[in-house]
Amino acid sequence: MRLQGKVALITGTGSGIGRATALRFAAEGAQIVAVDIADSNEGTVAEVQRAGGEAIAVHADVSDDADVAAAFGRAEDVYGGLDVAFNNAGIMLDDDTDAIATGEETIDRTFGVNIKGVLYGCRHAVEAMRRHGGGSIINTASFVASVGAATPQIAYTASKGAVLALTRELAVVHARENIRVNALSPGPLQTEMLMSFLDTPEKKQRRLVHVPMGRFGEADEMASAALFLASDDSSYMTGANLQVDGGLTAAYVTPE
Repeated sequence: MRLQGKVALITGTGSGIGRATALRFAAEGAQIVAVDIADSNEGTVAEVQRAGGEAIAVHADVSDDADVAAAFGRAEDVYGGLDVAFNNAGIMLDDDTDAIATGEETIDRTFGVNIKGVLYGCRHAVEAMRRHGGGSIINTASFVASVGAATPQIAYTASKGAVLALTRELAVVHARENIRVNALSPGPLQTEMLMSFLDTPEKKQRRLVHVPMGRFGEADEMASAALFLASDDSSYMTGANLQVDGGLTAAYVTPE
């Protein structure tokens, strides 16, 4: 019960990391504000409630500042404050390739969700946490923010690099307000979003050959990492990038 009595707002709870984290945080005692644009978000909230947890669903597009403001307002209205904000929602578009071929619409949409959505979430989390005496903000970045790839997704990669820079800056600005800001950088995961992109055995193996542990990660493993960053277990940690990637960013040559 490491989050007993805490209020946690999580974006992207309709699937993947967000869904797994909502379930994990609720099991640890948190009251969950589950935010997503997808109808599947209602299913996540129902799962939390069936397991005995407390959660509400908020429909919001994180690339719209007014939607994000309303979601955070809902958290305060229903639960009286905010302790944890996990800015996790993100997209990875099929036509996001290299700098030559990737169109402006794809760039704008990717940046709108992946970086503006995180910035808006941080903005409103800071305001709420100031009123509540502090808290923990977690931003989902990615291992691609730290390494280059010859299978480029240029807008996605650039947006995740921006998340790391934003996280460091906010961590320093708000360090003496009892507001911690850290990033979580997952490696390649066995989630619907990535598996729909890696839709052949060859594409999967092209990635796995670079992962020392030799497998894709699981959303539940990211939820455990997010729990660490949300809880007092990481109380002297801010401005950090927690890389949970099976050793990928540490590797030069992997085991055969």
